[in-house]
Amino acid sequence: MIKVAVTGAGGRISSKIIKAILEQEDMELAVAIGSPDTPLEGKDAGEVTGVGNIGVPVNGAQKLVDVLKETKADVLVDFTIADAAVETIKTSAECGVNVVVGTTGFSDEQMSSIKESIEENKIKAVISPNMAVGVNVFFKIIKDLSKILNEDYDIEIIEAHHKHKADAPSGTAVKAYEIMAEALGRNKDENCVHGRHGMVGERGEGEIGLHAVRGGDIVGDHTVLFAGEGERIEVVHRAHSRQAFVTGVIKAVRYVVGASKEISDMGDVLGIK
Repeated sequence: MIKVAVTGAGGRISSKIIKAILEQEDMELAVAIGSPDTPLEGKDAGEVTGVGNIGVPVNGAQKLVDVLKETKADVLVDFTIADAAVETIKTSAECGVNVVVGTTGFSDEQMSSIKESIEENKIKAVISPNMAVGVNVFFKIIKDLSKILNEDYDIEIIEAHHKHKADAPSGTAVKAYEIMAEALGRNKDENCVHGRHGMVGERGEGEIGLHAVRGGDIVGDHTVLFAGEGERIEVVHRAHSRQAFVTGVIKAVRYVVGASKEISDMGDVLGIK
């Protein structure tokens, strides 16, 4: 039985993850963590997520070390915000608990710090800006297309999310950019253009456009446009509900407990690298 800890208790995505864990025959919810000194402290995690009493109380993040050690959790799942997630992941690593991380918005410095902690403490991790199975197939497709179409097609990335999303562009769009820049042998720090405004002149050689749209309750849309002379190819992924992410999380939890390398992504989980 895989003992799972989930952060962000009471949040939309974390509630769905908790419900999904409770439906698995090989998993159990061992820990539910909220923000430091959360008003949900002591409340049953099942009641908070609307599935009834399950006997697992919500604890504030200040108790993370104690509850991880007490429950002997195998895996911690984090879908929160970058600044909080960095400390949560480091704490989990120091407690010897594997991690599945879907949080986005990390700076390069934060990601380096996370990876260093994982490696030093010899735990296993799955880190992905998007856990949805379809998105990771999308990543594979755009990587292969970039290599085929190469320099003959201009590339633009357009992402759209709900009005409450804090970071832009999305972690998924950034990952898509990095995948294609690497496939094309382009410098990822030099070729990205974030939107365009004013008299910017004609499109620069080798650039990849990256554009963010925010509005309403859009769960997550990502489009990669390959524009050539006389034709274009569009690769689109649309998430209709957050359940798409949850399905991937469950696969990642199963994978990480037996992972052969320290840091994996969803491509590793799905075997489509």
